[in-house]
Amino acid sequence: MVGKQARQKPLVFVALLPTFIALSAAGDTLVPGQRLEDGNSLVSSDGSFKLGFFTPGKSKFRYLGIWYNQISLQTVVWVANRDRPLPDNTGVLSISIDGNLSLSDSKGMVYWSTSTRLAGPVAKLRDDANFAVQGAGEDGYAWQSFDNPTDAFLPGMKLWVNRSTGFTRNFTSWKSDDDPGTGDCTFFLDSNGDPQIIFVHGSDRVWRSGPWVGGRFSGIPEMRSYVEFNFSFVSNADEAYYNFSTRNKSLVSRMVAKPEGLIQRLVWEEAKRNWNVYWSGPRDRCDNFGFCGIFGVCDANKFPLCSCLQGFEPKSPESWQLRDGRDGCRRRTAVDCQNGTDGFLLLANSKLPDTSGVMVNEMATEECREACLRNCSCTAYAMKEMMNGGRSSCILWSGVLADLRVYDDGGQDLFVRLARADIVKSQIWNEEMAKSVELDLPMFDVTAIAAATNNFSTNNLLGEGGFGPVYKGRLEGKQEVAVKRLAKSSSQGVEQFMNEVRLIAKLQHRNLVRLLGCCIEGEERILVYEYMPNRGLDSFLFDKTKGALLDWATRWRIIMGVARGLLYLHQDSRFRIIHRDLKAGNVLLDDDMNPKISDFGMARIFPGDETEGITRRVVGTYGYMSPEYAMDGSFSVKSDVFSFGVLVLEIISGRRNRGIFHPVRKLNLLGYAWNLWKEGKGLELVDSSLGYPIPMVEVLKCTQIGLLCAQDQPEDRPDMASVVLMLGGDRAALPHPKKPEFVAARERAEGSSTSSRGLTRAFNDVTISDIDGR
Repeated sequence: MVGKQARQKPLVFVALLPTFIALSAAGDTLVPGQRLEDGNSLVSSDGSFKLGFFTPGKSKFRYLGIWYNQISLQTVVWVANRDRPLPDNTGVLSISIDGNLSLSDSKGMVYWSTSTRLAGPVAKLRDDANFAVQGAGEDGYAWQSFDNPTDAFLPGMKLWVNRSTGFTRNFTSWKSDDDPGTGDCTFFLDSNGDPQIIFVHGSDRVWRSGPWVGGRFSGIPEMRSYVEFNFSFVSNADEAYYNFSTRNKSLVSRMVAKPEGLIQRLVWEEAKRNWNVYWSGPRDRCDNFGFCGIFGVCDANKFPLCSCLQGFEPKSPESWQLRDGRDGCRRRTAVDCQNGTDGFLLLANSKLPDTSGVMVNEMATEECREACLRNCSCTAYAMKEMMNGGRSSCILWSGVLADLRVYDDGGQDLFVRLARADIVKSQIWNEEMAKSVELDLPMFDVTAIAAATNNFSTNNLLGEGGFGPVYKGRLEGKQEVAVKRLAKSSSQGVEQFMNEVRLIAKLQHRNLVRLLGCCIEGEERILVYEYMPNRGLDSFLFDKTKGALLDWATRWRIIMGVARGLLYLHQDSRFRIIHRDLKAGNVLLDDDMNPKISDFGMARIFPGDETEGITRRVVGTYGYMSPEYAMDGSFSVKSDVFSFGVLVLEIISGRRNRGIFHPVRKLNLLGYAWNLWKEGKGLELVDSSLGYPIPMVEVLKCTQIGLLCAQDQPEDRPDMASVVLMLGGDRAALPHPKKPEFVAARERAEGSSTSSRGLTRAFNDVTISDIDGR
């Protein structure tokens, strides 16, 4: 073995030993007495990384570096002599008896070295690509490449600041693809204020991550969807650092500072044999640091991109007219903290402003607000969400707000201090808007709602639909509520928000969810409902474990409750209302598993004796839509009856209508149920999680009613008044349902080369859609 003396004839052999022994095999360690010559290499024990000499691109020089050993495209992740290349291939790496690494040429000229002092040193290339020197019996490393990175941030490394010593780990780009010398672009962790990653080009800030909030950086909201990675962030009195790892070892990923002025996360695609850009920053012009100046807001989905915060105006109107917002904005009205008249503007879904000069303290939302009001220099505050149930922190800004942008979804809530005069203007607008819809509802202050939901914490998130996210909250009176917040990216928008407020505020029925109030403030549109602890019927019905909790008595009660709720909407309320999106997910369950119909954003009012309408905008959920609505945009009370019929069959079977239940004929639940009923096998439809005995006559009656409600032609379907009577009557008196030809047509269409547009679309797994009806 290299570096060990032979056992035979030791005196003669030792006498012939040279001062150094060149490595002739690819081990992973280097010890005093060995040297690594150009042409040889070290390979980590698991084979992942290699240390050796290389020539990049079109260069004529040689460098000592580390690269991926099992990737066909040579990708260097660390370079020793990046700023002093070797002119030829005579380079030699060695380690002295006191642990100093040295890179020299054939003439003995040193091109790179380290400075350590320890006994029994060993230099080892580890499996994570860290080339480290360790002394005999020592736990830590006397020197390691991870403390001296170049451009690549790898799993296991730390983007780090030692607050005690001031030591930092920064990552700096190559000069070019052909020159690994120290380039102009660097990313580092700024530990001032609330720590954030900063990317600079020379001395100019190019991009920043924003602070760490709720398991991600404020300026990278999409990190919540990065299921392939684990992220960690630590900040205390001694240090601050960020690192990451991959959840699957086969996923190869690194972050890198690019010479062209980008910071990127790359992943290796073996099938294509190249590096794919998983994420890149700056990703758009709004990501460029200070693009809209101080107190300016950048929105990549608007034109022009820059606008001033409410209560502010451009410093240089002429420049803003030319689409140059770098001069920023100034206040219209000075704040007056002496008299306590100032208030706050909520800027939702924001990338929090530069946090390098902020104060961070652990406190609740209301405490944070009061702390800002007491400080005359405080210009804004935000709540910093903590993971794993930790107490939220309060961030306080003093002075200017810089590098501010908003997202469609996923940002943070920022509360900007405004003078009373500017607050009043906003309140007048909101009051006029409220009057325009004749609200008979309590109006909640957005600050109170933020406090109730722990600043819209992800820990309080109940779910998310087409309207936006829904949070669990607790009002000051300790009442639990469900808070439905309109997302900026919502396809439903303000019109549907107002529609829901108009309708449900006027409806009172035990089987309809109760709206407690709403909030219309700035761009915020929020609905506050009674909280349903058991959430949606779908969460029980289509889960085999939880489905066992729904015995037949409970399912029967849910069917009857939904029927009574629909009857109220169609006949007994002040208006004739068609829901248009009745489904298991929109039936909520209270403590006692009583059903309550929810989500009236798609509902329509029919005045007087009108009973049907036509729309070119078909909205709803495929699988629950009636044929005439999905195909032609025609809707009526019978459209809801069809949806009710599908829901009844789902409650009986515990299966979704959109599944396939026949291996040859490819029937959905409706067609499958009809076939079983026709063949006298109706009980085979029953959910297997239902315990026995069950009232067979009642189950068969509900199946028959479900099929009657889901008939193709609206005139064949009963109205809800008849349905309620059927549910309480004798099965023998029920008419026979007709075969659902809509399902049969689909069955034929799938085997042919042509099919109608409506039939094809009606079975996609889509929640909300826009279709032009014929």
